[in-house]
Amino acid sequence: MVAVRQWGGIALVAGALVGAVPTHANPLSVYCSMPEEWCRVMVNGFVRETGMAVDMVRKSTGEAYAQIRSEASRPRADVWWGGTSDPHLQAAEEGLTQEYRSPLAGELHPWAQRIATLSNNRAIGVAAGVMGFVYNAQMLARRALAAPRCWTDLLKPEYKGEIQVSNPNTAGTGYTALATILQLWDEERGFEYLKKLNANVNQYTKSGDAPAVNAARGETLVGIAFLQAAMPLIANGFALTMVAPCEGTGYEVPAMSIIKGGPNPEGAKVWFDWALTPAAQELAVEAKADHSPANMKAKIPSNALDMTKFKLIDYDVAKFGRSEVRRRILARWEAEIGNAR
Repeated sequence: MVAVRQWGGIALVAGALVGAVPTHANPLSVYCSMPEEWCRVMVNGFVRETGMAVDMVRKSTGEAYAQIRSEASRPRADVWWGGTSDPHLQAAEEGLTQEYRSPLAGELHPWAQRIATLSNNRAIGVAAGVMGFVYNAQMLARRALAAPRCWTDLLKPEYKGEIQVSNPNTAGTGYTALATILQLWDEERGFEYLKKLNANVNQYTKSGDAPAVNAARGETLVGIAFLQAAMPLIANGFALTMVAPCEGTGYEVPAMSIIKGGPNPEGAKVWFDWALTPAAQELAVEAKADHSPANMKAKIPSNALDMTKFKLIDYDVAKFGRSEVRRRILARWEAEIGNAR
């Protein structure tokens, strides 16, 4: 929890006066589904720019979605920032989030604006990242194993008990991995793949970044995660190698939504607009987050992955962002994978 109590009346955002900041007895409450450091940097940057008070709670994407649903009759938070876009679209479909069109929407890449279109302006994309997996190069060398290059390589018997991936019920990363597999193949063949992969998985983690972190620590050989989760670890000297699987892979568009009926709706709009400015988007560098920014005017981090260099599937966020689809495939995953362990 970050709780900063600083009050002010005027906000300067990206050098432009945006008017009086609403003052409330309650601080702005943010559920953040990005990595902890990125959450902290964003909150500190917002407080510096606006003087508004912020309470932030870091939750994985699935946890945040579940909590927003459970609090629907009496929302406790104002903004949901970050996390994969699929659950944001599901929250929009269920009327859990508020329609709002930011004046900065026109500055965003089409892939970010598409989330707004699909959600009827109840969510918007804030960044982009690539799904893949990482392996601990030192462990791989000690065990004299061939480096995995494809999704199908992870099914080899030598990787039994050597793989981690996040639980799709709790982590947006895990849900994106699940949806990616079901799109690379069809649903039936995708679940056959997942059943075979299950034999090699040592843990389904609660957090989406945990498999990469645990691979860096030597607690697992392979971690399935967004490649951006591994980049700060590599920069800090961990012996991780990133792989964009040869068959093709999915990608994420982390999103942002205003929670319907939250205690500070005007403050939520201030956050929403500020978070889309080039200055706020560029704070990702301070957090060592190497995602591609949504705002076309924002500087791209020097280490950011070039999305055009990857074999990406045409990730069907419209389909996998539907509540009915999410419920159905998660129930099937639980019955055939989660309960089979």
